[in-house]
Amino acid sequence: MTEVEKAAQIILSSKYVVALTGAGISTPSGIPDFRSPGSGLWEKVDPMAVASIYAFRLNPERFFEWFRPLGKTLLESKPNPAHIALAKLEEAGLLKAVITQNIDGLHQKAGSKRVLEIHGHIREAECIICRRSYPTESFLHNYLELGEIPRCQCGGILKPKVILFGEPLPKWVFLEAVGEAQRCDAMIIAGSSLEVYPAAELPTLAYQNGAKLIVVNLQSTYADSIADVVIREDVAVALPAIAEKCLERS
Repeated sequence: MTEVEKAAQIILSSKYVVALTGAGISTPSGIPDFRSPGSGLWEKVDPMAVASIYAFRLNPERFFEWFRPLGKTLLESKPNPAHIALAKLEEAGLLKAVITQNIDGLHQKAGSKRVLEIHGHIREAECIICRRSYPTESFLHNYLELGEIPRCQCGGILKPKVILFGEPLPKWVFLEAVGEAQRCDAMIIAGSSLEVYPAAELPTLAYQNGAKLIVVNLQSTYADSIADVVIREDVAVALPAIAEKCLERS
């Protein structure tokens, strides 16, 4: 039995399957991840200097200058076969939720309905002074095309609703994700290095509650040693193969 077949068998024999996805599930869509050797975003800049809440408050211009090309990439990207595979599993009733560390919204674009964005999203921005929220589309053109820093009516700078280093995760979303990890009897971990905490604790939490783990990632992770299945392939190849096996048998 291949690892793909083993993964499909686990999914089909489980009652409550959830997925945890990281940056690696979106790299086939053209979005760079953070830690891959040679191409990771953090190989080019110090994350604490551009993507921490402290740096944002001290020098928001630097954050927006760094984020501008990434923002264009995020908005132009489309779901890849890995996103679509998870959406199909959910549609078939075989996947209950996707917990994602990504801010790109590609799971929703692929058709996933229950997505827990534990690191935030780029659909809205919030004033750092008065806390008023704005839809991103209201200032997107002037920012991406002209380089204008988005500001609130009160004059405060608008911060995208993404979680920067040094910020707590959105409380209720993360608590819901913890609940899913505790409840599931199988977890698919796709495209995550499992190096960013507290998100990286979720597979351990699932495992401690008796869940089987399926890891699909090009690089090794700490969860490999406790996983039931480890697949070292491109997620855009492996996840569709797993979904196909599941759907033809369900």
